[in-house]
Amino acid sequence: MLSDEYNLPILSVDIDWDKIAHDSYLRGIAAIKDIERLDFHRNITVFVGENGSGKSTLLEAIAVGYGFNPEGGTRNYNFSTYDSHSELCDAIRLSKGVRRPKWGYFLRAESFYNVATAEEEYSKINGIPQHFHERSHGESFMRLVQTNFKGNGIYLLDEPEAALSPQRQLSLLLEIINCAKDGSQFIIVTHSPILIGIPGADIRSFDNGSIHPITYEETESYKITKLFIEDRERLLDELMK
Repeated sequence: MLSDEYNLPILSVDIDWDKIAHDSYLRGIAAIKDIERLDFHRNITVFVGENGSGKSTLLEAIAVGYGFNPEGGTRNYNFSTYDSHSELCDAIRLSKGVRRPKWGYFLRAESFYNVATAEEEYSKINGIPQHFHERSHGESFMRLVQTNFKGNGIYLLDEPEAALSPQRQLSLLLEIINCAKDGSQFIIVTHSPILIGIPGADIRSFDNGSIHPITYEETESYKITKLFIEDRERLLDELMK
C-alpha cells in the first residue's frame, strides 16, 4: 500500500500555535500540543489512541482545512446542525501534492444521521433518491460508502466502525483497500482491531503524550481484543475484582 508520497492529496499538516488562544483546551491535549508538523507517507494513515487523546480533533481540523463541511459529507455540502468544531482548523495549513483528487468525503460516526439526512436531500436534486433513513444504520452507512468511495479521492473517516458489524467492517476494509490501490488517500480514526489491521497502513498512536508510529501488534485495540478472546474468563475475573 506504499505510494509515491508526492502524489498524495495531503502531504502534511502544519499547526501555527500563535493562532490558538493561550487558554484554549487544545493546549492541554498532550499528543498535539507540541506538534508543529505532521507528514503523511502512505495512502492509508490510521490514528489510534485512547478517548480524548486528540485523534478526532486533529482529523476534524484537517477535514475543515481541506474544505469539507465540519459535520461531514463532500466538499459541496453546506449545512450545520450544531457548530462544535475547534479553533484548530483556523491554525492549520495543509501541504498538498501535485495530484488533485477527483472526489472526496468526510465521514464521521457522531454526525452520520445529519449527513444521511442531507444526502437524501442532495440525492433528490441529482434525481437518484437514496432513502438512507429507510435502511438500518449499518446498511445506510455501507450504502453511503459504496456510493461515494471511488479511486483518485481523499477520504477522512472518523470511527467508521461505530455503525458496522464485524462482517461489515471487513467489507469496509475491502472498499478502503481497493480505493487506495486506485490512487485514493485515507486518514482514519478508529478503535477497530479489524480496520487498524489494514495491510500496509501507517499507524500513528496518540497515546503517551505524542503522535508516534506503532505496529499493529502494539496497539491497545489489538492487545485487549486478543487477551479477551484468548483468556476471557481471567480478564473478566480481574475486572470484577
